Amino acid sequence: MKVLNTLDGWLNKAESALLIVLLLMMVLLAFAQVIMRNIFSAGVVWGDILLRHSVLWIGFLGGALGISNKRHINIDAFTHYMPPKMNSSFSVFTNLFGAGVCVFLTLAAVRFVENEISSGSFVYGQIPSWYAEIIIPVGFGLFVFHFVARAARNFKEVTKKVSSP
Repeated sequence: MKVLNTLDGWLNKAESALLIVLLLMMVLLAFAQVIMRNIFSAGVVWGDILLRHSVLWIGFLGGALGISNKRHINIDAFTHYMPPKMNSSFSVFTNLFGAGVCVFLTLAAVRFVENEISSGSFVYGQIPSWYAEIIIPVGFGLFVFHFVARAARNFKEVTKKVSSP
């Protein structure tokens, strides 16, 4: 459990750092594009493509952080009325269910990227499109890890409450 929490914390830091770098890069590039288009009537040709794909990366990394920190979208109409012990048990189930769904999405995303590799399509110039799209299976894989880590933490809470008098 300690290893899982350590790895989860390390991933959170790495995801946060990458998010900050991507967001800063996006703001600077978008600002540069506006200035260049308004003043010089020209812009960075690949800038819009990079910004578009950066949104995809930010979405997946932000989603992984949201799951890890329990700030993702959830429906908690029932959990407000459950006793704490039952709530923790329900959280184990819902986190494992979320992980299971994300496993299937990861497998589908891997097939998608494999198809992109075999098609030989390019994002811009000689840059293969799968370079930008690799975040899809990686992102869903991160979702699986964070859901499993949360389920393990919740399971520990359930077993702790059961063993306590």
